[in-house]
Amino acid sequence: MDFELSEDQRLLKDSISRLLSDTYGFAARRGYQQEANGWSKKTWDQYAELGLLGLPIAEEYGGFGGGPVDVMLVMEEIGRVLALEPYLASVVLGATAVKLAGSESQKSMLLSAVAVGQTKLAFAHGEQQARYDLNDVLTTAKRDGSTWLLDGTKSVVLHGDCADKLVISARTAGSRHDTGGVSLFLVDGSAKGLTRRGYAMRDGTRAAELALAGVRGELLGTADAGLPIVEHATQAGIAAMAAEVVGAMEAVHAMTLDYMRTRQQFGRAIGENQVMQHKAADMLIAMEQGRSMAMLASMMVDEPDADERRYNMSLAKVGVGQAGRAVTQAAVQMHGGIGMTEEYAVGHYFRRVMTFEHLWGDCAYHLAALAEEVA
Repeated sequence: MDFELSEDQRLLKDSISRLLSDTYGFAARRGYQQEANGWSKKTWDQYAELGLLGLPIAEEYGGFGGGPVDVMLVMEEIGRVLALEPYLASVVLGATAVKLAGSESQKSMLLSAVAVGQTKLAFAHGEQQARYDLNDVLTTAKRDGSTWLLDGTKSVVLHGDCADKLVISARTAGSRHDTGGVSLFLVDGSAKGLTRRGYAMRDGTRAAELALAGVRGELLGTADAGLPIVEHATQAGIAAMAAEVVGAMEAVHAMTLDYMRTRQQFGRAIGENQVMQHKAADMLIAMEQGRSMAMLASMMVDEPDADERRYNMSLAKVGVGQAGRAVTQAAVQMHGGIGMTEEYAVGHYFRRVMTFEHLWGDCAYHLAALAEEVA
């Protein structure tokens, strides 16, 4: 199989790399965290100018018609600098849900606005009691004339505090764990009855808890048929964030090698110690294994067979999660005490990778799912 990038993909990778290397030093990132939304509005506008916000959106809706591999390239560069902007939440999760479920008028209105940076989306599905079970939905929606009224709560909604529009799942039929009866709704970020409590997660990115009390929503797609869309959008998120973890692993590996060359102990660089060399080699092997699994995830995003897609996404979630943990834990250990400080970047990469491991099912959850598949 040919894994070489096309000329356009190389240009894309170089463009986003130049942009983020110019705007994202570690000190600059800490400054962006103090801005109103916890990320850089200026950098977000530059994403729009470069066409990155419209990259996976069809040309008919004002985008560039790129695919999952193009998104993978962007997310790798985002992971390399720990960028904070809501690219995953809006361009991947939210836009994927609209693309898969929306009517032509909904797609035309929303996707074109996302592509130029006018509208930010967030995808709200998870609930506190559900853990990693996508079927577990207690939020309800009842028809009220031409719209619907939503009641319930949503947890850990990535960048849900700053989204202009929210894609929210709710149960319109059946009981708590039924695979049918889940629908998707579009809700305005300033809707009456919607309460958003935003907060910074441990890795520095933003999320929100949502409380809905009689919130009016517009049905997105077909009633009672939202769960396959939820699963597919979530899998697109897994693939994108897996690529982000690859970028993070590359960054911490490079930082660790540099530290090994410059840190002196007992009159010589610590990199001269064979044990340190072995650990660095192990990091490289794990990183390349994780890269392969992230590529698999990206290639599976558009797989039409839902069972095949689900199986391979679990493989990728485990593979990238284990690789990311191994690489970033080793980086922290090899840096010694400085690796655990707030003022040094290595620990922040570790936290970002751990966030990936626990979003949408940790390694143990997906290993159990894989075991059931092959049993």
